[in-house]
Amino acid sequence: MSRLRESPSPDLARLVADGYEVSIRHGHLVISNVPYLTAAGDIAKGEVVSELNVSGDTTVPPEPHTVYFTGVPHKAASVPVDEILAGTGTQEPIPGLFAESYLSTKPASGHYADYYEKISQYVRVIAGYARTVDPRATARTFRPIETEDDESPFVYLDSASARAGISALSMRLAAGPIGIIGLGGSGSYILDLVSKTPVPEIHLWDPDDFLTHNAFRAPGAASLAQLSERPTKVEYFASQYSAVHRGIVAHPEMIDNSTLERLDGLHFVFVAIDTSPLKREIILWLTKHGIPIIDVGMGVIRQQDALGGIVRTTTVTPADHAHVERRISFTDEREDEYERNIQLADLNALNAAIAVIKWKKLMGFYRDDLKELHTTYTIATGQLIHSEKPS
Repeated sequence: MSRLRESPSPDLARLVADGYEVSIRHGHLVISNVPYLTAAGDIAKGEVVSELNVSGDTTVPPEPHTVYFTGVPHKAASVPVDEILAGTGTQEPIPGLFAESYLSTKPASGHYADYYEKISQYVRVIAGYARTVDPRATARTFRPIETEDDESPFVYLDSASARAGISALSMRLAAGPIGIIGLGGSGSYILDLVSKTPVPEIHLWDPDDFLTHNAFRAPGAASLAQLSERPTKVEYFASQYSAVHRGIVAHPEMIDNSTLERLDGLHFVFVAIDTSPLKREIILWLTKHGIPIIDVGMGVIRQQDALGGIVRTTTVTPADHAHVERRISFTDEREDEYERNIQLADLNALNAAIAVIKWKKLMGFYRDDLKELHTTYTIATGQLIHSEKPS
């Protein structure tokens, strides 16, 4: 049974109560089994698809006023409903649903007060002509309704993708599970960004406690009470981000030679740990097992009474890994003058953003003309340099 019956949004609850077949898919409101006249003058059933704007779990006034429809509605044989027909041609407003027409009509006030008014207006016009052929034709079927909420990795609707019209592109990011090794700085920002994507599971590895210095270089704001409880990093972040994403799994341990097998089955891994010989073992194991990686790191030191250094992002795939030894340091951090434990929230966030953008490129969400495998940002000069082309 649909949870829309208990929805805090009166307009959606009213659509359900009136017997419309309502579902929410990929941040869109879909009304199914809407009767319409085809070009041949026959009655068929189609789906009205509207972007769904919400604040929390409550709807806000609809914007835009237009909808998609999976058929092309007609007044009679060969006579389209031209007063609302804004365009025809196959489009995919949400993954797996193909619309054949784009419809536009406004109420006398110029804008719809809520989704009940908007949907009722479109269904009234579309189905009205079908009823001239069969007076029993109606979209109010009172059938049991199911939504895809339980199948979504999100706790609440991804209305941002719906508003931008990129829901189909966003689903390219749904491959998983993925892993994040290290939550001390950049790894926590990687989680922040990835948790807003439809990847099904996000596995977190870090054995350390979440302490005060971590709070000052992590996204969000930890309370004094939370810090006093001294949770592990992964447990703290899993708790925080489970508010938006259902698939976050905490592993309060470090990956080492005895636990590498636990990475088996991951589709992608972000490595955000300090330089060490262990990092080499992790990256070599992942490469050997065909799991692509993005490794992040930074070297920040005091230079001329200010901080300078470099933020680095390195991509490693099963096909392209010859650059690993020359681009990623594996010495003990205490012996590497480039590596220093100076980390600041803005640089961690930048490091994570570059890494996640690259991951989205690899997944086909963003264009990737250069296909670079190594990116550095130099603090003093502001230079962003891309290098290491695929073989």
